[in-house]
Amino acid sequence: MTWCVVMAGGVGSRFWPLSQTDNPKQFLDIMGTGNTMLQTTFRRCAELCPRENIVIVTGEQYVDHVHEQIGELEPYQVLGEPLRRGTAPCIAYAAAVIGDMDPEATLIVVPSDHAIFQEEKFKADLRQAVETVQRKPWIITLGVQPVNPNTTYGYIQRGQHPSLPEVRNLHPVTTFTEKPPVEMARQFIASGEFYWNAGIFVWTLPVLREAYKSYLPALWEVFFNVEAASLEGTLDTLYSQCETVSIDQGIMERASNVHVLTASFGWSDVETWESLYNVSSCDSRGNAVRGNAFTYDTRNCLIDIPSHATAVIDGLDGYIVAAANGILMICPRDREEMVFRFASDVELKELIDSK
Repeated sequence: MTWCVVMAGGVGSRFWPLSQTDNPKQFLDIMGTGNTMLQTTFRRCAELCPRENIVIVTGEQYVDHVHEQIGELEPYQVLGEPLRRGTAPCIAYAAAVIGDMDPEATLIVVPSDHAIFQEEKFKADLRQAVETVQRKPWIITLGVQPVNPNTTYGYIQRGQHPSLPEVRNLHPVTTFTEKPPVEMARQFIASGEFYWNAGIFVWTLPVLREAYKSYLPALWEVFFNVEAASLEGTLDTLYSQCETVSIDQGIMERASNVHVLTASFGWSDVETWESLYNVSSCDSRGNAVRGNAFTYDTRNCLIDIPSHATAVIDGLDGYIVAAANGILMICPRDREEMVFRFASDVELKELIDSK
């Protein structure tokens, strides 16, 4: 059977002040759709497999958040990690639990906080990937056609010839490159051989287990060389022994049976304020506005105001204006790397004031 594993353990620090440690990005309506990113991802997955075949992996402190946002879930469907150790342990934990119920399962692994556009094409691509891995002992990763030389994404280089004659958008993977400098990213795009790494993977459990055994044997020992039922009481100890490693670095970049399906849908990881601006609808002056805001001589701004407040903004060009959790942030869009410092400074002052 087909299962979906939803990775929902991030802290969303780049979306401060909206996203904070106790209520990160995946539990927020970042896209302004009326549903949180997790709720939207769950709905999308429920169109690819039975609802009861969706497993959400999150931090143990967020387990209640998941149950509040997605009702009527069985205990095995919400797995809480005691420590953040990267995507490789996260996926292994879910695979071990699923394997106890369905040893031959096919797994679709998706992040909880990405934006997908043209959802019918998304479903068609995933179904094609599922059908392929059920016939071939392959790992399929999805690649997105790049539209700009983004330096915050990973890039996948495809081979020259299709993996299967009948599937023109499926190719062997030649190389993975993490966050290249801008000039290299431009060369990648010019070549026509490179795609953004969407962080979406499809494989069967037998192929997954073999990959962990070959490339991440320590994680294989922790999660696959024991009874899944025995994990529950020993998670703290097991996770403290796990190395911190991503699935890309641990397996994808090393395995020889990885193929990239070039996606036909639109995608964004919506990882930063700038990426949110890029996928938002703007008014005639280039402002993306959410909430009640009056703008005067203001252009090219991303404005996010909570429903209980009103903002009046005059004379800004190219700014982020975001208010949440009693905090107002006004920051040039081209300096959003300062968000980490802002959050740290505010947190430190609140800590000092509380003493």
